[in-house]
Amino acid sequence: MAADLLELKFRLYDGTDIGPNMYALTTTISSLKESILSQWPKEKEYKPKTVNDLKLINAGKILENSKTLAESRVLAGEIPGGVVTMHVVVRPPTSDKGIDADGIKHWMLGTNGNERLMAEI
Repeated sequence: MAADLLELKFRLYDGTDIGPNMYALTTTISSLKESILSQWPKEKEYKPKTVNDLKLINAGKILENSKTLAESRVLAGEIPGGVVTMHVVVRPPTSDKGIDADGIKHWMLGTNGNERLMAEI
């Protein structure tokens, strides 16, 4: 049924989009990230390697991998049949100490699923 589907597009860091495509409300955030990885533009300088290299943001919230679109309360926009845009944040590759060449802070996922600061300059 159309009511059980949501049309999504994913806005990348440079303003380009992946999609739009239709997804069931039962789709997990992790599955969305896998879809993004498989559709990642080949010409981009950096390609994330795993779903953990990506964060999806919708309505100012970072979405959790284990939740579905419905559980994440991702709702269609005010316009019926409208496309929902999610923003994709990509973790840049890091050096051995977790700090890139520019001295940017990097975060890692802790064993309890929460993020913690990995390194800082």
